[in-house]
Amino acid sequence: MSTTALAVVLAVPFALPFIYLIVRNAGDLSGLWAALTDGDTIAPAFRSLLLGTSVAITAGIIGTGAAWMVARTDLWGRRSWALLLCLPLVMPSFVGAVALIAAFSPGGLLSQLLGNAVPLPSVSGFWGAYGVLTLLTYPYVFLPVMARLRTMPPATEESARLLGRRPFAVFLTVVVPQARAAIAAGALLVFLYVISDFGAVQLLRYDTLTRMIYANRLLDPSVSVALSLVLGVMAVVVVAFERRASRVGLRETQRLRTPLTVPLGRLKALAITLLGLLVALSLIVPIGVLLFWAIRGAVQGNDRSNSVINDPSLILGPLGSTAGVSIATAIVAVLVVLPIAYRTVRRPGRLGEAIAGTVVGGFALPGLVTALAFVFWTLNAPGPVGALYQTLPLLILAYLVHHGALALGATQTAVAAIPPRLEDAARSLGSNRTRRFASVEWPLMWPGIAAGAGLVLLSTMKELPATLLLSPPGFSTLATRVWSAAEVALYEDAAVYALVLLALSAILTWFLVVRPALRSWDRVASVQDETQPEPVHVPAEPVAG
Repeated sequence: MSTTALAVVLAVPFALPFIYLIVRNAGDLSGLWAALTDGDTIAPAFRSLLLGTSVAITAGIIGTGAAWMVARTDLWGRRSWALLLCLPLVMPSFVGAVALIAAFSPGGLLSQLLGNAVPLPSVSGFWGAYGVLTLLTYPYVFLPVMARLRTMPPATEESARLLGRRPFAVFLTVVVPQARAAIAAGALLVFLYVISDFGAVQLLRYDTLTRMIYANRLLDPSVSVALSLVLGVMAVVVVAFERRASRVGLRETQRLRTPLTVPLGRLKALAITLLGLLVALSLIVPIGVLLFWAIRGAVQGNDRSNSVINDPSLILGPLGSTAGVSIATAIVAVLVVLPIAYRTVRRPGRLGEAIAGTVVGGFALPGLVTALAFVFWTLNAPGPVGALYQTLPLLILAYLVHHGALALGATQTAVAAIPPRLEDAARSLGSNRTRRFASVEWPLMWPGIAAGAGLVLLSTMKELPATLLLSPPGFSTLATRVWSAAEVALYEDAAVYALVLLALSAILTWFLVVRPALRSWDRVASVQDETQPEPVHVPAEPVAG
């Protein structure tokens, strides 16, 4: 089989969710129109747009401001702040929602600190979802903006400062316009994350599209598939804009220069306070709430035989399931996307773009829609395909379709980095295709491929809706255990499972996201130190002025 034919065949599963949306809605156009014009279905779409837009704007402001303070000012401990501000990436949205609910629940941490006589407000609805999702998604803006600011040419800023503009005015009129591509790309990723989120909005009882799709999947399937189509179209449009913004940002960051360092002056203490508050609310407080409930459960105990508090060995099953299915998905993702990456990189063209776009489209669709698509295809298929329903192979396939694009991007970069002259030299020495791959290409590609596989592993480990709908009977992961315990207000058990999940996520995030980012930081600083002449002092007032 040729590389093109193999790539096309491997891309077919990624198109199944889109085909599902088309087939289901085309078969009932009157029901689709009725659902799209019904106020009860329009309202969830409006709420999804409201929540996504609100969180994206707020995360954009927070992420940009934090990145500027870390990358462009004389803030104390900037490298440590760069690490701490990335760490909310380890926390799934449903874990953040569990921590919020547990903090405000009767007998929770706040009631213990404030006393039971003080009434606590309800955290369900828009404001609870808005707070949780904002605090957990701002790193999607912080990381690309900080990278852009570290490589932004300083000449324009220096000119503006020499002409008498205040530092804050320079930030608004010079820095933000030059970083707008990175800001837009990060904000669009936040928007996509929010409109696709299921766990937080479900636990906090805010009726967005994902919650209504899940609620109507059995009661009113026509409404569920109509809302899935709306959500799918929104997600694909957002991904298209995000990819465009990312390409623009890449073209803008080719030059490497030393950025201007802005003295904070009297506002240095305020900046540290604000960043400390951000880290506390997004990371320390949620973990503290979970530790409170876990310790409380261990001290007080309970009479439930199936509680992980009474039998810590119960955590081994979900832990093993989470690790096993995540590793299997990562391996399958590498095997599937490697031929696609070869075809799209070595033979670029419209067909290659279509194949790659199909894979990326699987990532654009929410995991809930992907899971519903595979439920539909297996339940309506005869023979061996129908027998796949609620089996591990189908669950891994759904994970692959939803997260495979994460491995594709890294693998394409790894394939493109192989110098053609090395392959030509190996070919001239008589090496066949297999030997060239094993001795020349694979040693050069494996770091990038490993990074892509790690991202798939990390995302699979935290996946919730696909696991809820497609997992075999009796199969549970750490994510589903957190979910099931929180649904019935067993916060002690939910806290233990969540803390273990966070520990695994933290380890992977360190190696896959934070450590490469800090290495890039050090590499940029090293290049700047070697190439920068004696600095020219720009007389300027500190920010406090």
